[in-house]
Amino acid sequence: MSVPPEALFLDPDFDGTLQQRIQHMVAKGILSGRLSPGDKLPSSRRLASHLGVSRITVTLAYGELLSDDYLVARGRSGYFVSPNAPLRTVFEPAANSGGRAVDWSRAIGQRYSGQVLPEKPSDWRSYAYPFIYGQADETLFDHRNWRLCALQALGRKEIPYITADYFERDDPELVKFIALRTLPRRGIRARPEEILVTLGAQNALWLTAQVLLGRGRTAAMEDPGYPGLRAILNHTHCNQVRASVDAEGMRFEELPDGVDAVFTTPSHHCPTNVTMPIERRRMLLEHAAARDYMVVEDDYEFEISFGKPPAPALKSLDRDGRVIYVGSFSKSLFPGLRLGYVVAAEPFIREVRALRATVLRHPPGQIQRTVASFLSLGHYDAMVARMSHAFAKRREVMQRAIEEHGLTLAHGETHGGSSFWMRTPTGEDARLLADRLRPLGVLIEPGHVFFDSQNAPLDFYRLAYSSIDASKIEEGIRLIASRV
Repeated sequence: MSVPPEALFLDPDFDGTLQQRIQHMVAKGILSGRLSPGDKLPSSRRLASHLGVSRITVTLAYGELLSDDYLVARGRSGYFVSPNAPLRTVFEPAANSGGRAVDWSRAIGQRYSGQVLPEKPSDWRSYAYPFIYGQADETLFDHRNWRLCALQALGRKEIPYITADYFERDDPELVKFIALRTLPRRGIRARPEEILVTLGAQNALWLTAQVLLGRGRTAAMEDPGYPGLRAILNHTHCNQVRASVDAEGMRFEELPDGVDAVFTTPSHHCPTNVTMPIERRRMLLEHAAARDYMVVEDDYEFEISFGKPPAPALKSLDRDGRVIYVGSFSKSLFPGLRLGYVVAAEPFIREVRALRATVLRHPPGQIQRTVASFLSLGHYDAMVARMSHAFAKRREVMQRAIEEHGLTLAHGETHGGSSFWMRTPTGEDARLLADRLRPLGVLIEPGHVFFDSQNAPLDFYRLAYSSIDASKIEEGIRLIASRV
C-alpha cells in the first residue's frame, strides 16, 4: 500500500531537529502499527512539500531510517517499510480471575516508605522565588563542553570502555583523576585500590552503612542532620544515637560508649552549614581512636567556601585509616548526574566493592568516561570557579536582605555552602509559613525533617540560593518577611 503524504504529520510535542522529528514520525507510525511492512512511503520530494521542509532534510531522515532497518530502498521504486522493522507487540492484560486480592500488608516483608524527607516539588521552576536546596541552576552549567565530552565518550576509541561490563571495577581514567586531582585538594592521598565510584553520595552512604552496621551495632549521627542518612540507618536495623550540634559542629563528646560508627559533615554541617574547626577535628579523631569507632565523613559542597579557604578534610588528618570519606560530583556538576565516590582503607573498599557488584555492578561506563573527560580537560574546575563566584554574590545579597528585613539566622555567620539555616522569630511552625508563601511564588524548606524526634522543633527552615537568580533574592526575602 502506498502511504499518502497527507497521512503523515510531525508530532508538535517531540523536541528535536526537523530531521529527528521526521525520523520520529515514521518510526512511531511503524511501531504503532499504522505503517506495515511493505508499505511504500511518499517520495522525499512529495513529503518535503507536504511538511514544508527542505528535500535534503527528508532524504537525511530516510537515510537514518534505512541504517536502522526501519526502511528499505528499492531502486527507483522508492522507500518501503522494511520487513525487518520492529513490530508492534500488544499483550492483552490478564482478566480479573475473581480470586482473593493480595494482602500487601502481609506480603511486604520489609517497609522502606514512610520516611520523613524534605519535599522536592517537581514544578519548582514554575515558582518565582525557589529557595530550595539541591537543584541546579542551568545558567551556570557548561552545556557546550559537557555535550562535547559526552560525544567524545561515544567515539570509536572509547567504545570498549563504555560498553564493557567492568563487573566490580570502575573507569580507570576517572579513578586516576579522583586520586591525583580531586583528593589532593582535600589533603587526601589514596591509591586506586582505596577508591570506589558510586551512584552519588547517597549510594556511598548506603553501601558504607550496610558494611559497617547491622543488628547489635550502634551508629551515631548529628541532630539535626541529613534526613537521607537517617533513613539509611533505619534500614540497617542498628541501634542509633544522636549528637547535638553547636557553632563548631558535632558534639561527639556526648556519645555513649559502644558506638561502632559516627557519621558527620564537618566541612559544612547539614543543615546549619557550620564548619568544624581543625582542633575539634583532631579531638574527634582522638576520641574515635580511644573509643575504637569508625568515622564516616560526608564532605559534600567542599568546593563552595566563601570568606576563607576550605579546611582540610577530616580524612587528611587521619593516621589510623579510621575515616571513611564520601565525596560527590552531583552537587558541583548537577544533581541528576548521580556520581560520587568512597575513599577508605583497602579492606573496607574490598567489601563495599563486592556489595556494589551484587546490587548494580558499577555506575554506567558512559557516564564515568564523560565525567573523566570533563574533569581532565579542565572544564570542571572552570565551572566550579564560575559557580563559586555566582554563589558568593547570591550569598552576599541574601545575607544583606535577611539583615535588612529582620529575619532570624539560627546560627551565626558561616563561610560556605549554598543555604542559610533560619528560625521563625516567634517560634511559629515553619510548615505553616511555607504554606502561606507558596501562593506568592516562594518556596522554602521547613526544617523539622532534619531532626530525629517526633517532638522535633518546628520553627526552623532552610533558604537555599543554588537555583535562584541574585536579582530575585531581595524581593523573595521581603515576601518571606511579610508573612513571618
